[in-house]
Amino acid sequence: MKFLIVGNMGYVGSVLSKYLRAARPDATIDGFDNAYFAHCLTGVKVLPERCLDEQFYGDVRTIGADMLKGYDAVIQLAAISNDPMGKQFEAVTMDVNQASALTVARYAAEAGVKNFVFASSCSVYGIAQGGPRKEGDPVNPITAYAKSKIGTEQGLETLDTDMVITCLRFATACGMSDRLRLDLVLNDYVACALTSGQITVLSDGTPWRPLIDVADMARAMDWSVDRQAENGGRYLCVNAGSNSSNYQVKDLAEAVAAAVPGSRISINHAAPVDSRSYQADFSLYEKLAPSHQPLVDLNQSVRNLIDGLRRMKFADHDFRTSDLIRLVVLQDHIRNERLSPDLEWLNVEALKAAQ
Repeated sequence: MKFLIVGNMGYVGSVLSKYLRAARPDATIDGFDNAYFAHCLTGVKVLPERCLDEQFYGDVRTIGADMLKGYDAVIQLAAISNDPMGKQFEAVTMDVNQASALTVARYAAEAGVKNFVFASSCSVYGIAQGGPRKEGDPVNPITAYAKSKIGTEQGLETLDTDMVITCLRFATACGMSDRLRLDLVLNDYVACALTSGQITVLSDGTPWRPLIDVADMARAMDWSVDRQAENGGRYLCVNAGSNSSNYQVKDLAEAVAAAVPGSRISINHAAPVDSRSYQADFSLYEKLAPSHQPLVDLNQSVRNLIDGLRRMKFADHDFRTSDLIRLVVLQDHIRNERLSPDLEWLNVEALKAAQ
């Protein structure tokens, strides 16, 4: 089989590339990425892209139809990937996360791609009361990021094609990666505990957040790349995670404190209501993908993060202004005139000449 990962040089893609290569050693696996975060390597001496057969570079907003030809499956990861970035770059978020994803899907269908996998998010449920949300329950996307995800899902559902489409509504990502992000709740807490001994909970601790380790996200995508229409339908939208991994954020802080002795927890009881509080029901995913269920529990994710950060000799008390925060990286690119405010690379011709 031949796979294309669109957006492979980020937090999730760096893990997915290695996972697919191990799971499918005879497959052809290519990547396509804009390389915003290519330099954000964490504690590794070998590029994760060594697992690929070929790496292509480009902006998903200008991807050509020819790029999709010859593949059996396409995995769409490329996105402006969290709420703070979505707030600052709202128009770009809708363009990259939604319009471009639908363009890639349309080109893939026209090229005869058999399976299309879209990395969606449980954040589409927004503030959701009344128990765990199922796939057929009403959605309440509050942020630009969440709106772009549900917009893409809706567009994919109306695509006139025989291509099998899987929208994975992932729980909140966590865990160690070769391109680690610390702008994710559990990862942030571990970094706080290791650098200051103070785990700072920015909310009042009560919001619900289902979690999934990035390794288990890769496992779900491995299932999706050759899912048959008889197993869930030609178009499938499914919550991806585990019913045992619905937590309140204060529970996450307590798990980290238990793993890093001497840590203290600081909770902001005066914080405004968090727009992302939801539980998710993962029973459908359990039914459809019994051999690809999450294997990494909360405590293992914490241990992996601790081991990975210590291996990096991580000691940055001010990590929230570092390259481990994706918004900070984009802002630095813009400030140094590498990117335009619309997140397009500048001085491309000059860079080519320099090479």
